[in-house]
This record gives sequence, structure tokens and C-alpha cells, in this order.
Amino acid sequence: MASNVNPTVRRRRLGQELRRLRELKGMTAEEVAERLLVSQSKISRLENGRRSISQRDVRDLCGVYEVEDHRIVDSLMQMAKDSRQQGWWHAFGDIPYSVYIGLETDAASLRVYEPQVVPGLLQTRQYAEALIAGALPESGTTDVEKRVSVRLRRQERINDGEHPLRLWVVVDEAALRRLVGDKTLMREQLEHLVELSQLPHVTVQVLPFEMGAHPGINGQYAILEFPDASDSSVVYIEGVTSDLYLEKANDVQKYSVMYEHLRAQALNVDQTRQFIADIAKDYAR
Repeated sequence: MASNVNPTVRRRRLGQELRRLRELKGMTAEEVAERLLVSQSKISRLENGRRSISQRDVRDLCGVYEVEDHRIVDSLMQMAKDSRQQGWWHAFGDIPYSVYIGLETDAASLRVYEPQVVPGLLQTRQYAEALIAGALPESGTTDVEKRVSVRLRRQERINDGEHPLRLWVVVDEAALRRLVGDKTLMREQLEHLVELSQLPHVTVQVLPFEMGAHPGINGQYAILEFPDASDSSVVYIEGVTSDLYLEKANDVQKYSVMYEHLRAQALNVDQTRQFIADIAKDYAR
């Protein structure tokens, strides 16, 4: 469930506003960096919301941009203060994809294409444990359990009675056929997937092997959209050592169009449920 103050989203909104002020002033990030005797990369990181913004940073930037309205300055200073608070995920320690969790926590809708595994928000505990242990063979039991706990905590957005996450998933047949754990575990996972797909705010479609080549052949991605119109959509691409976040309108549009093609080529909702149920029966043999 979304917290009242989401530091990730606050940083992002603040960064967007600081970029807007810079552009209104007609300055480049390099010119601002020279004025403040900092690196250009710092200005870029502040504007893209990937690092914490101190109130001093805000004060200095407002000075460079000659912002005279104290109400605007005070508002930005408060956003900077809020952005330094901790989200619920910080209680679990160092989480590699904490930026994504912050965005997902505040998102209104999420579109996911997953070619290899059942998406995290739809996993059972047993499936998540087996998957994470297999994907991270050098991780200890404690680290695996921490990651599983975070995943289950994220799933609360699905069951949030007031503001449930609108989730649309296109999953490749390979994710259903890949044996994670044993056959009993897989059968229970697929039955769970069918059950969740019947929620009014969750849509699941399967892209069967017989469809051949398709627009998602290059791999997994997710598109996040937010309730506040001022927050632009984000395309998230998970990496091994680092993740990619695309926010430019042109990039988001390309991935959105690609997703529409995936949805069109995938089985419809009823066909998908039957398809998953049939594979679940195979695991029962």
C-alpha cells in the first residue's frame, strides 16, 4: 500500500520541477554546474530523481534560477525534506531495486511483459523462494528470505481494497513451462495465477510459442503510470548489475506501442486461463 510520503516519487517530482526552472532560465546543466562548482553529472542526477536532494541544493539552484516567489522556494524545500525520508522498503536494508519499488508503490497502473518467469507480484511464497535461490546461487538463506519478504510486501498493492494497482501482464509460455522447484510447486503457482487473473484489476495474457517471433523478443520490461498527471510514465528494464529507467516521451511511446502488439498477439483472457489450467494439470501427472 502506498505510503503518505513516497521519497522516490518526491525526488522525481522535485527533479522535474528543477529541470523546468532551469529550462525556463534558458540554461544548460553544464552552465548550472559551472555556477555552483559541481559536476554536470550531479545536476543530471538531481533532475532525474536518482539521488537525494538536500534543502541546500534546492536553495542554491533556486538562487541560480532567480526564483523570487518564496512560496515556490518553500514548496521545493519541503519536497526536498520529504524526499529524504525512508520508504517502507528501507526497513529491509539494502535492496538493489529500491528505486523501482518506490515507483511501483506509488503507481496507479503497471503493464508487464515477462518472458522467463511468473511476474513477482503474482508469485506464491514457495515459487519466489525457489526462484530467488536459483537465480542467486551465492546468496545465503537470510538474503533470500529478505528478498522474498520484500516481494510479498509489494504484493499488498494487489489486495489493497482502496487503491489497488491496475496490473496487466503478458507472460511468455516459457515462464509457465520452466520448472521452478518441483511439479507440485509449479501446479500451485499456476493455479494461483489463474485465481489472481480473475480479480477485476488484474489481467493476464499468455503469449504461446506458436506465435513465433514477436515485439518482446528482446526481453522483459514494465511500464509504470501514475495517478498524478504531472508524473510522467516510466519504462523499467531490469539488469543484472544495474537497471534502466526510460522517461522520455518518445521512449515510453515506443514501448507502449510494442506492448499493444504483444497484447494483440497473446491469447485473450479466457483462452489464457484455460491454457494455464491445462499446463497446471500436466504438472499434476
